[in-house]
Amino acid sequence: MRSNPSEPHVAAQRRVVVTGIGVIAPNGKGAKSFWESIRDGKSAAAPLTRFPPRDSPVRIACEVANFDPTEYIEPKAAKRLDRSIQFAVCAARQASDDASLDCRAIDPDRIGVVEGTSVSNNETAARAEEEFAAHGYRGVSLHAMINGYAGGGSGEVALKLGARGHAITLSTGSASGNDVMGYALGMIQNDEVDVMIAGGAEAPIIPSIWGTFCQGKVMSRHPGDPREAMRPFDASRDGFVLGEGAAFLVLEEMSHAIGRNARIYCELLAHGRACESYHPVAPHPDGIGILRAMDRAIHRARLQKTAVDYVNAHGTATEANDRVENAAIKKFFGPHARRIALSATKPVTGHLLAASGAIEAAVCALALFHQTIPPTINLKTPAPDCDLDYVSGKARPYPMQFAMSMNSGFGGKNACLLLGRFDPGR
Repeated sequence: MRSNPSEPHVAAQRRVVVTGIGVIAPNGKGAKSFWESIRDGKSAAAPLTRFPPRDSPVRIACEVANFDPTEYIEPKAAKRLDRSIQFAVCAARQASDDASLDCRAIDPDRIGVVEGTSVSNNETAARAEEEFAAHGYRGVSLHAMINGYAGGGSGEVALKLGARGHAITLSTGSASGNDVMGYALGMIQNDEVDVMIAGGAEAPIIPSIWGTFCQGKVMSRHPGDPREAMRPFDASRDGFVLGEGAAFLVLEEMSHAIGRNARIYCELLAHGRACESYHPVAPHPDGIGILRAMDRAIHRARLQKTAVDYVNAHGTATEANDRVENAAIKKFFGPHARRIALSATKPVTGHLLAASGAIEAAVCALALFHQTIPPTINLKTPAPDCDLDYVSGKARPYPMQFAMSMNSGFGGKNACLLLGRFDPGR
């Protein structure tokens, strides 16, 4: 009841929960196998097989092995789709199944789709260029027009699930998968839809992208066991391992989920984003974008900083990014930074670029649901400027309430997602 009848009425904000998780990742297909490998720290890094590495100094990747898109897509459709879109549709259908979501029983105008991607569909574009060079325009497949643009994935997911409320693709580099969760959150809070299928997909293991990252010297050149190559926050870190795949979450308005007796993994609380406008690829030395993204998320969630128990770090194992992220977390949380458990899970999955934020949102949702913080593997000798609790070695059972997921993309784009253990009375 309002204390002053003259005050304008403010409707209670619609709460958003996670009811389904679908993953097609190098370390597991489906939420169960994916979570087990994350929890147990079993890396999917292995020798590159998708194309001959030739003279490349990098020969390690996290590939999705034994992937059969026809498990979720009819064979004729699967054949025409770009690999990134295959990942997206399969992960989205997994998420829908995991949520026991019968889209036919819901008004399709109240279901939306948002996907994050960055360099996906490049495989289709490269193939079309080769076909044109060899055979002229008649050699180019008509499917290249559908597959070759960034919005193809969200459109195909909406088509396959029958979602008519809204379908959009966001592209903010490696922050994309994080940003789509914030976009979906706003769609539901603003009462535009009741359900959002939100995720990210990427298929970047192709020669053109591979060569670019080799030139940039951002991928690990570790000569030993591929599983030990990516070492975030370690003194010997030398870059990431490139990965591929997709993750999608089913997000629902809380009463909608409760009304159909859905299992609830966690609650999505708030999202913050910021751009540094500093450099095309390098982070601002003071981490100003990371700081502002965290501040906006905390403010919107109406939480105290000391309430955060766990942070899933961006953790790319590149020298500057790890150092800046560590310093920003220390500055933002102050003394509480020493009490937060952090982990970087990319050494298990690989760096999936735009899909990373979606993959790591799934990690946070599962960590809250299972009350277990996953480890940062391969962290043996922390760098002097990476001095927080990175849960190295093995997973840590922990009664956590709030988790934060951090992601940063080229161009100074930063995103922060806040999730909480589900409490209907909060």
